[in-house]
Amino acid sequence: MTQAHITEPARRIDVIHQTDVLVVGSGPGGLAAAIAAARAGAQVTLIERFGCFGGNITVVGVEGFAWYRHEKTVEAGGIGREFEERAKVMGAAVPESQSLSYELDSEGFKLVADRLVEESGITPMLHRQFAAPIMEGNRITGIITESKAGREAILAKCVIDATGDADVATAAGAPVAKTPVEAMQAASVMFHLAGVDKRAFLDGVRADPQTYADWSTGEWQIETSGKEDKMFSPFLAKPFSQAIREGVIPAHLNTIAGTWGAMHDTGELTYMNLVHLAGCDGTDPTSMTRFEIEGRRQAMLAIEALRRYTPGCEGARLRNFGMTIGIRDTRKLDAVYNMTEDDVRHEGRFEDTIGIYPEFIDGYGVLILPTTGRYMQVPYRAMLPKRIDNLLVTGRAIGGDRIAHAATRNMACCAVAGQGAGVAAAIAIRSGRPLNGVDIVAVQQELVRQGVRIN
Repeated sequence: MTQAHITEPARRIDVIHQTDVLVVGSGPGGLAAAIAAARAGAQVTLIERFGCFGGNITVVGVEGFAWYRHEKTVEAGGIGREFEERAKVMGAAVPESQSLSYELDSEGFKLVADRLVEESGITPMLHRQFAAPIMEGNRITGIITESKAGREAILAKCVIDATGDADVATAAGAPVAKTPVEAMQAASVMFHLAGVDKRAFLDGVRADPQTYADWSTGEWQIETSGKEDKMFSPFLAKPFSQAIREGVIPAHLNTIAGTWGAMHDTGELTYMNLVHLAGCDGTDPTSMTRFEIEGRRQAMLAIEALRRYTPGCEGARLRNFGMTIGIRDTRKLDAVYNMTEDDVRHEGRFEDTIGIYPEFIDGYGVLILPTTGRYMQVPYRAMLPKRIDNLLVTGRAIGGDRIAHAATRNMACCAVAGQGAGVAAAIAIRSGRPLNGVDIVAVQQELVRQGVRIN
C-alpha cells in the first residue's frame, strides 16, 4: 500500500547570515525595497531563487516597464524610474513602441540590477529558494532557504516578502486570499524573435495600424474609458485569426493574440506577449509544468502564423523564451488596509501614502491608460499583514480587491510599493519601533529625500 505521507526527522540548521533587512524575491518590488532600505542606512540582504535579479523583467522577459506613459502621465519617480534611466545609460533599453517610455532589455537589465545591488552595498544571495519562516510566536525573525548547499537559516530584524505570491506571509500564518484558479488572470510564456525584416514589418504596421479598441477581439472583451480606443497599440490578432481559418492553428486556440514590444535594427522583434494561458495556478508546480510546456507549444504556432501572414516575418525564428512562465495573479495579502476598485479608479488618497501611481488599470478585462494626469496614492497599510509582526509584503501581492490588483500588479507600481517597504523597514529598525507603529512622517520624509513623489 502506498504511504500517504512521511515524517522528516528533526535536524539542526546552521545560521549562515544575519542582517537588518532581509528581502525575499528580487523582482521590481524586491529590488526596489532592497535598494531603498540600503540607501536609508540599513544592512540589507537580497534573496533570489534564480541566478539573476529583476524578476519578471529578466526571468520572464516582460520588457515593457512603463508602457502606460503618455504626455500627461504623473508618476512617482524614485527607484522605478531609475531602473529605466540606468538601463538607457547602460545600453539596455530602447524606445518603447506605444508610449513615452523605454523598453528594458531583459538580458541587459541583469547587468543593470547587478550594478545597483553592488553600488548599494546589498549582500546578494542568488540560487536560494525560500523554504520556511523562522518564528518566535507571531514574530518572524528570519527564513530557512533550500539550495545546493542544503537548508540554511538567515536571521533578520525585518523581513520583506517580495515573492509575488505572498509565500513568506502564507507560511508565517498571515491571512491571505488566493484568487480561484478559474478567475485568475491568464499566465503567459514570453518570447523574442530574430530574423525579422524591420522595414517590411513596420511598413505593414503603418499600412494597418491597430488600436486599443482592437483588443476586443475573439475571446477578449476589453472595457476602456473610451479615450484609449483610437490610440495606437502594437497589437497582433489578424495573423492568428487567418491561421485558424486556414487550419494552421487549432480553432480552440483563439486566445493567441497580443502585443509586440520593440522592432530592432538587428531584426529582433522582442517582448512577444501573445500566449495567454487561462487556468494556470502559479502556486502549483504541477500546473506550472503543464502550462510551461503548453505555452511553448502555442508560441511556436504563433511564430508559424507570423511567418505566413505578417509582412517582414517570413524569415522569423525563435530567439529565446523567458526563463520561466509569467504569473499575474495568485495570492494577495489580507492587509491592514486592502485597496479597492474605487481607490484605483477615483484617485484614492491616504495619510500613510508612500508613493503615487498613475491611473493605469490593466487586467480582468479592463484597460485604462493614464493620459489625463490622474493618479492614486499607495498606502503603507496595504503592505502590513494582520497577526504577524516584523513582516512587510510588497510587489503584486499587496492588499487589494480584484480591480485594485489590476493596477498594483504592474511592475512600476510594484517598484513604488517596494521602495516604500524598504524605507519603512529601515526607519523602523533605526527607531526601534515595530513596523505597525513606524513613524510614517519619517518614512515619507526619507522617500522624498530618495526622489519619490508621495502626494
